[in-house]
Amino acid sequence: MTEHRIFTTSFASVYPHYVAKAEKKGRSKAEVDQIVRWLTGFSQDELDRQLARQTDFRTFFAEAPDPHSARSEIKGVVCGVRVEEVADPLMREIRRLDKLVDELAKGKAMEKILRG
Repeated sequence: MTEHRIFTTSFASVYPHYVAKAEKKGRSKAEVDQIVRWLTGFSQDELDRQLARQTDFRTFFAEAPDPHSARSEIKGVVCGVRVEEVADPLMREIRRLDKLVDELAKGKAMEKILRG
């Protein structure tokens, strides 16, 4: 079986879509960055470096310094897929990020998005 092409897609090429989705609903780039930092443990400087390096999703998540322990609480459906049932660990991380951005765009409070 061949791997999904999103694994080798650069995070930087998808990131503007996350930001656009959030901004279209009145949220901000800073909030998207906060979600990414919460999920991965990257600092803002580290996140900016990942974007500048055009890191692919596989490397992006592999280099995440401190994936949040509460990320397993991210549940629900995004893109027609139940996040907690995704078998591939990397795809599950990508879907978790998709779900968080989706919650942001739907107006959910940041403290609930960040499972606080």
